[in-house]
Parts: sequence; structure tokens; C-alpha cells
Amino acid sequence: MTDAPDRIAAPPAYRALLRVFGRIGLLSFGGPAAQIALMHRELVEERDWLDEPDFLRALSLCMLLPGPEAMQLATYAGWRLRGVPGGLIAGGLFVLPGALLIAVLVALYAAFGALPPVQAAFLGIKAAVILIVVQALRGLTRKALTSPGARILAGLSFAAIFVLNLPFPLIVAGAALWGWVAARGEAISDTPQPSVPAEKPLRTALGWLVLWLGPLAALTAFGAPLLAQIGWFFAWLAVISFGGAYAVLAYMTQTVVDAHGWISTAQMIDALGLAETTPGPLILVTQFVAMLTGQLQGGPVLALAAGAVALWATFVPCFLWIFLAAPYMDRLATRPRLSAALGGVTAAVAGVILNLSVWFALHVLFGRVTTRDLGPASLPWPELATLDPVALGLVALAAALILRARRGIGVTLVVMAGAGLLVGTL
Repeated sequence: MTDAPDRIAAPPAYRALLRVFGRIGLLSFGGPAAQIALMHRELVEERDWLDEPDFLRALSLCMLLPGPEAMQLATYAGWRLRGVPGGLIAGGLFVLPGALLIAVLVALYAAFGALPPVQAAFLGIKAAVILIVVQALRGLTRKALTSPGARILAGLSFAAIFVLNLPFPLIVAGAALWGWVAARGEAISDTPQPSVPAEKPLRTALGWLVLWLGPLAALTAFGAPLLAQIGWFFAWLAVISFGGAYAVLAYMTQTVVDAHGWISTAQMIDALGLAETTPGPLILVTQFVAMLTGQLQGGPVLALAAGAVALWATFVPCFLWIFLAAPYMDRLATRPRLSAALGGVTAAVAGVILNLSVWFALHVLFGRVTTRDLGPASLPWPELATLDPVALGLVALAAALILRARRGIGVTLVVMAGAGLLVGTL
């Protein structure tokens, strides 16, 4: 395993590390932007654990890696302070509060989700989810689509997934390749970077790969087909999850709903709405989906096992990426082609998230959505007669709360759940 760098003269005590990252994990609501701002305040402004250049370089590195960038930033900060144990503490505490809350929410959802009042409240939450995704898209486009080339790439990515149904991994790979090839310029810094002995990254990669994939291979070998299928799917999702949870949700939905039939489209949208209410990374929606799948197919015990497998498959690779790449952070930060490849992926992700928002809107607003084939294209086609005026009104209310009144996600979800319940009661 990789040791911590030598630049930390007086690392904080483990007790302080537990206290600070525990607080970050409990308060990390609001998505990656709010989570990163919280870590900046705790680690840079209120303590001198990281300086500003270190923090920004670490954030750039985490954005280059697959997986939730805020969780990986916390893991890097812990590694920077106390080596691998510190990284495990920081990353683990960032995920644990949300994971525990998700487990409780799945149990409540399985017990009461079919009741009419609960369904009415969820209609309000689904309407809010549409606008939450739109808000995330607006923030991303302001930062990522600053050139005509980026806007064209975003449009092509939207067409590729919405019209042609091309797989998300292919779109991401093509966008990264486009950014890499189109990059110009030399290294940002000519300062020689320290070398890392070759055996260290090899040892780190081998150890964490065995730790990550070994249990999944054991599930396959010893005849736990559902758990193995869940584990391998979410392990693959962890490898391709560039651009955050919103970017892979459409691909995940297509697989778990259409290909495997684990849950329904409505349950998938409910899962995202409930995941928005918890602290920690939004990719915890994978745990919700896995636990609900286990609950539906085998009851509470299988639900807990499926949730544990999903958490393992999703988050263990985050530690692998950070512990493997962190010693090279300064060197990676000077490579313009890597930054350009990330820019290409980010532009493509904007198009993918637009597809997700349209998909959510169609399935919330219309009672029936079919597919219409037009040559190589395949378009979702809503039946206009099934438009739900109540859902349309709730979407308008959510738009007023989020886009005009600028209410936070937590307040919006509570208000929209109450509005849905009120309308359903009336």
C-alpha cells in the first residue's frame, strides 16, 4: 500500500481525523458542489491540514477519475494526512452515514411504498427530481460548455444516447479520445516531479484489485447468482462512472429496469429521489437499487446482503484509484492532454444528463411512454392522452421553488412531498 507523502510535518491525531471527517460525512448534503465547499471550509479555511494549491490539485485529480469526486477528495485528504489508514477513515466516514440512512429508507419503502398516501408524496418527490437534474445540468453547462466545440460535443452525445441508444461507456470513451487528440500545448510546469518506484503502484494495484474483485469471484464460484450479478454490474459501473452519478443513471436505469428487470421505472425514480435526501455521494442510489432488488426477490436478509455487495463493488475501487494515483498528483496536474480529455468527457456528460432529464420528465408526466423506431433511431414516444395534469402542476411548483425561489434540495423535497400528499388527499 502507498505511504503518505513526507510533506506533512505534524499530521493530526486519529481522534481529530475521526471527529472532522465524521462531521463532514454527517453534513454532506446537497451534492458534490456543496460537499466540496464543506471540505474546503473544514480542511483549508478552519484548519491548515491542506493548503489551497494542494486542495485544487487534488480536486482536479479526483475529477479525472471515475467515481464520486467528493468522496475521492475526502479519501485523498485522509491519505495526504495519515497515509492509507487516514484515507480509509476519511472515505469510509464520508459514505457511512448515508449508507445507514439508505438501509432504513429501503425498509420503510418496502413496507409502506405501495400505500396511496405514500405514492402521492412520491409524485411530488419525482417532480422535484426532474428539476434537481435540470439544475445540475445548468450548473454543468455554465462551466463545461464554454466553447463551440464543447457545445457540439454535448449535442452529439445527447443524440447518441437519446436517439441512437449508444451505450454510455462508448460515448465517454469517444469524448475522452476527442479531447485528447484535440489538445494543444506543452506541460503546464517544467518543474521536475519526484519519481515513484515502479513496484509501489504495482503492489497497490494488485492488492486492491484482489480485495475488490475477490469477493465477487467468490459469490460467482459458490452459487449466489443474484448477488454476483449485482456485484459485477456495479463494479463495472464504478469503472465507467465519469461525470458523477447523474451521468450514469440513464445507463444504470436501462440495465436494471430493461435488461435485468430487477425494479420498475417508477421505483428507479423513487430511488433517486430518496437518495437525494441522504448525506454522502448520490451514487449511493446503487445501494438503494440493490437492496430493493434483494427485498423484492428474497426478503430483508437478501436485501442487506445485496446492499453490502453494491457498496463494496461501488466504493472499494474509489480507494484503489486514489491510493494508486495520489503519489502522481503533482505530475498529473501538469498534463494538458489529460485535462483536455476530462473536458471532452465533461461536455459529453452534459448531453447525457440532458437525456436523463428528458427521460425522467416523460415518465413522470405521462402515464404511458412507448418507443418509436425511425430507421436506426429509436425515440421514446409519450401518448399525449396520458398526460397527468397533477404531475404537470407539481413540476411547475418544483420549478418555482428551485429555479425562482432558489430553495435548497432538502427544503424542496420536503415541500414537494407535502404538496403531493395534499393533492393526493384532496
